[in-house]
Amino acid sequence: MAKVLREGASYTQRDILEFLGEFSAFKDRVEKKFNTLARELEGKTNEHDLWVNLYLVSTDYAEETVGKRYKQQEAAAIQKVS
Repeated sequence: MAKVLREGASYTQRDILEFLGEFSAFKDRVEKKFNTLARELEGKTNEHDLWVNLYLVSTDYAEETVGKRYKQQEAAAIQKVS
């Protein structure tokens, strides 16, 4: 996103609200996963599970982001062709 902003692109209010909505949904999922993880690790001294789950959450987010970018690029390519 920072790269796009440096190139002078502008965002509409709808784009910003959509981005904030997606982030909020992601934040809620992360909170839910960490609450579940906290219950699982309660009373345990093993940090390995915490780091594995943190990695899985970050990987899920990265895959979602890449998938959305790919879909946006496909849609832009289709619009150019039309």
